[in-house]
Amino acid sequence: MSLETLSETRSFGGTQGVYRHASQATGTDMIFAVYLPEMALHGRVPVLWYLSGLTCTHDNAMTKAAAQQWCDEAGIAIVFPDTSPRGEGVANDEAYDLGQGAGFYVNATQDPWKPHFQMWDYITAELPDLVAENFAVDADAMGITGHSMGGHGALTIAMTHPDRYKSVSAFSPIANPTESDWGRKQLTAYLGEDRDTWRAHDASILMAEKGYPGEVLIDQGANDQFLDLLRPESLAHAMMARRQPGQFRMQPGYDHSYFFVQSFMADHVFWHAERLI
Repeated sequence: MSLETLSETRSFGGTQGVYRHASQATGTDMIFAVYLPEMALHGRVPVLWYLSGLTCTHDNAMTKAAAQQWCDEAGIAIVFPDTSPRGEGVANDEAYDLGQGAGFYVNATQDPWKPHFQMWDYITAELPDLVAENFAVDADAMGITGHSMGGHGALTIAMTHPDRYKSVSAFSPIANPTESDWGRKQLTAYLGEDRDTWRAHDASILMAEKGYPGEVLIDQGANDQFLDLLRPESLAHAMMARRQPGQFRMQPGYDHSYFFVQSFMADHVFWHAERLI
């Protein structure tokens, strides 16, 4: 698969790059970012996938999450994909929480979304193959994390493919979308009215039904302005009922912003590094 380099910049001893490619999964051009630590000059390194939230592109977390320093120190790469297909001819909605910038990491089965909104396949199959082919990363040592909608994606993907993702964490994930206005609207639009098809994309349901074979790290801001939409208590209860190994941390005073993500990014990077290296 051909890859176009849009930029490459030295950062904390490693290289922060931005790239574009023609995606077969989405039928559009897609842009993503990869940070390679200095250690990648000497061989393949583990890779952490960071899935972003509503309205974000690859750029938001790349520039605001403050991950590069910690990734270089830990010796792991980090990938920042986009959150949806984009461009002329791609369906969209006037609301910020549906359409472009709001792919919800599912494969849409409903029109007008179905032709391009195949983000599950893009994130779990096509883009990992492309990254492994073009960068010095170890495809057998992958972890996944994300924020908000991206935390939802990270958890559901990891619990569905635990053999593929050796570590998982999340920042303020949309934890119970089948019971939230951040979820029911999007899952209806992308997957249709049959609620049974939604279950595979609800982290609280997946945690109750199957869990994750390793430890899970969740950080949630206690002053998050979107707590009623995120429903963290549903995921916490499912983890406790299952006796899922890991940590669910309510962080006092923190909201939903990238300042919250920045504050705990080092913890998450080193959490993954310990499980991937």
